[in-house]
Amino acid sequence: MFKRRAAAGKQELPNKKIKYTYVAIEEVSEQVPLALIAAEDQLFLKHDGFDFKAMKGAFEHNQKSKRVAGGSTISQQVAKNVFLWHGRSYLRKGVEAYFTFLVELLWGKKRIMEVYLNIAEMGDRIFGIEEAARIYFKKSPKDLTPNQAALIASVLPNPIKYSVKNPSGAILRKRRRVVQNMRRLGGVAHVKPITDGKEK
Repeated sequence: MFKRRAAAGKQELPNKKIKYTYVAIEEVSEQVPLALIAAEDQLFLKHDGFDFKAMKGAFEHNQKSKRVAGGSTISQQVAKNVFLWHGRSYLRKGVEAYFTFLVELLWGKKRIMEVYLNIAEMGDRIFGIEEAARIYFKKSPKDLTPNQAALIASVLPNPIKYSVKNPSGAILRKRRRVVQNMRRLGGVAHVKPITDGKEK
């Protein structure tokens, strides 16, 4: 499935090399899943795949802007990036919901997070935290600091428009908010249930 995700990127820009290396969650600093949760889905450990409040807000925004986007949890992003075709439609959202239910039921939070931090695009043709850590900070993802993890998380969900190497003022402000959220969530203790494989 990871090859399929990378193959999709090659179809979009066939002349550009995809940078991608799979890494187990045990080989990643706990600051990384914490930062991703703080930036993308603060209820990740509590919901069953869906944040209905966020979905309602996104739906109301979409009705006004005539777009189909937003409101996705980490579980939903994994479902659509691994199993679904590219595009935006309410039909695709419906199929996405089905696969989100399945990954929550069959995989659990640890596996979902591991897949997410490996398939998320974190820069132009840069997929996953292993490549992001080595390209941006010249280090293993195991050695990323809270600020570094937060900066990578801050360019999501649009890592092409926003840059880790040359962050704008808006991204630096977002990083500060992400770091604050990481602390508010309780630091790495918040992600121990998934990094230790002891989630309920």
